[in-house]
Amino acid sequence: MNDQADFQSYLSDVKALLAKHKLVEGLVHRQDMPHHDLVETLVHKQNRVELQRLLDQLGTQFIARILEALSADDRQIVWQLVRDERKEEIRREIADFVRAELLIEVKSRSKNMMIRVFDLHEGRLRQIPVETKEDLAEVKPIWVDLVRPEDEHLAWAEEIFGIELPNPKDLTDLETSARFYVEENGEVHLHSDFLLDRKDESRNVAVAFILNKDTLFSVRSKELPVFRLQRLRARAEAGYVSEAKDVLLDLYAAEVEYSANALEDVYAELEAVGRQVFKSHMTDDEAENILAAIAEEEDLNGRIRRNVLDTRRALSFLMRGRFLSEEQHADVREILRDIESLDGHTAFLFNKINFQMDATVGFINVNQNKDLKRLTIISVIFMPLNLLAGIGGMSEFTMMAEGIPWPVAYSGFTMGLIIIGWITYSGLRFFENRKIKSNPAASRRVL
Repeated sequence: MNDQADFQSYLSDVKALLAKHKLVEGLVHRQDMPHHDLVETLVHKQNRVELQRLLDQLGTQFIARILEALSADDRQIVWQLVRDERKEEIRREIADFVRAELLIEVKSRSKNMMIRVFDLHEGRLRQIPVETKEDLAEVKPIWVDLVRPEDEHLAWAEEIFGIELPNPKDLTDLETSARFYVEENGEVHLHSDFLLDRKDESRNVAVAFILNKDTLFSVRSKELPVFRLQRLRARAEAGYVSEAKDVLLDLYAAEVEYSANALEDVYAELEAVGRQVFKSHMTDDEAENILAAIAEEEDLNGRIRRNVLDTRRALSFLMRGRFLSEEQHADVREILRDIESLDGHTAFLFNKINFQMDATVGFINVNQNKDLKRLTIISVIFMPLNLLAGIGGMSEFTMMAEGIPWPVAYSGFTMGLIIIGWITYSGLRFFENRKIKSNPAASRRVL
């Protein structure tokens, strides 16, 4: 009786927190208020912390029974807040009809190979654990995702599904005609580039897609943020995907969104660089660092532009081939409109990058001109002195200074050199000051 009472109490607390979460979220969405996103984020965070604190206090059996008593949507919210190290133990206590929904994202035991297999369960994408060939043969997936697969695992998929899959090592440097095509048996092949943008690297990763009947196969050599985002969305939202082609289109849509986020990062970096470029003075070392930063952003912007171009070509191929439904055609047109907007942004960024690079090179030229100016002034000052020193060193000098003690003669000659040098320098400063008065913008120049 005590356990039942405790369970009902805990279940009521969890439902109250979930109801509070939904209520406050609905109020925030309906009201037009300043800092809307900030308020919404704080509300979500506060509710998550309260609910997670409660779950941390509960035992495994209590959490399992609570999950069984909740609706499918509430169950997903609670499951995401359960600590990863407790999930496997909780799943063993859950009824079979719930365990299928709350599958943990399986990580392969081999670091060099990952096979993720997904099917649809109650309108959601569900991952099926696959470790053996028999596991793969028993499933009826809508998406099979292979990351760094070994030859053995490619052979599994080819034998079970009757499809020929490319090796990810052979996906680069394909001719245009080999990137999008249809086999005689109706298989649709698409080879596209997806952006990988991290602090330590920025590159395009080739991905092969094969649409075979009602199943999408994807093969690549590296894990990508876009694919992880797609898995999380499709698992969390009912009806997000309904067939294999929906998964493919959503991957392309997520890639466009990811490219847009990368462009925002380029904007931010160029703004920071711009604040350095437009200073009144810049050293050569600073200019070198700025040029390196600009070159890095130019490379990323070029990759994004190439990426969205490749995505446009893939979507156009799907539309021309009449592989899509009317609803999917509408989704593709929406994605293409987003790509059109990105094209304008990338073109603007190229112009901004070129301007900042020209400005930085201009600062380098100004610094070099200042150095040359100083050397020129020194040369002008010492030119008459060198002439007089040459005359004084001639043998005829003894005739000109005959009868004058040599210490007096050379001291007077040295004083004459100093006076002439000072007169030359003063003359140069006089003309420089006149130039500054006639052009105030030149007042910041250093002699």
